[in-house]
Amino acid sequence: MERCKEILKAGLEALSLTLTDAQIEQLLAFIKLLAKWNKAYNLTAIRKLEDMVSLHLLDSLAIVPYIHGQRVIDIGTGAGLPGIPLAICLPDLHFSLLDSNAKKTRFVQQAILELKLNNVRVFHSRVEDYQPELGFDTVTTRAFASLPVIIDLTRHLLAENAIVLAMKGQNFDEELAQIATQQSTLIPIAVPGVEAERYLVRIQST
Repeated sequence: MERCKEILKAGLEALSLTLTDAQIEQLLAFIKLLAKWNKAYNLTAIRKLEDMVSLHLLDSLAIVPYIHGQRVIDIGTGAGLPGIPLAICLPDLHFSLLDSNAKKTRFVQQAILELKLNNVRVFHSRVEDYQPELGFDTVTTRAFASLPVIIDLTRHLLAENAIVLAMKGQNFDEELAQIATQQSTLIPIAVPGVEAERYLVRIQST
C-alpha cells in the first residue's frame, strides 16, 4: 500500500487538496475493501490497487471544488464513486448514495460501516422511485446515463439553486447539443495519473 499512498499524496498535491493523515488512510482503506469485495462481487473492472488510486480516488476527488451546498446525492453510485471519496474529503457535508443494484449498495453499506463515515447514507432504489423529504444542493453522477436522461430523472431531487455535476469522458457532443436550452457549463478536468480526457458538465437548476 506504500506505493498507493505515494500516488495518492502526489495526486492530492496536484489537485491542491489538503487532507489529514486519517483521511488519506480512509481513502486507502476504501480501495483495499473494494479490491477485496471485487473478487466475489465484480464491482469494478479495475483490479490493481495503484490504478484504483488514479481512476477511482483521484478521479472522484477532482470534482471537489465544484461541490455546492450541504446536501449531496450521488446517483448510480455503484461501488460508491464518487460519493465515498467525496464524503471522506468533505466530512462536514451530508451525502446520500443511491443505486438500484442491491449487490453494490450492500458493499457501500459495508464500506460506510468499516470506514466509520457518519456523514453518508446509502439507498437501494431506482432514481425515479426515490422521494426524499428534502431536496439536494448538488447531484453527482459518474458514468450513469446521457445528459438529457440525467436532467429528466433528477429533477425531483433538486433543492432551490441546486446544481447537477455529470462526470463525463469523451464523445458526448450530441448529448451537449440536446441540453443546449439548459444553463450548463463544460469544465475540463485534469486527473493526476489519467491521460484520458475527463469533463464535468455543471448544470444549474432552473
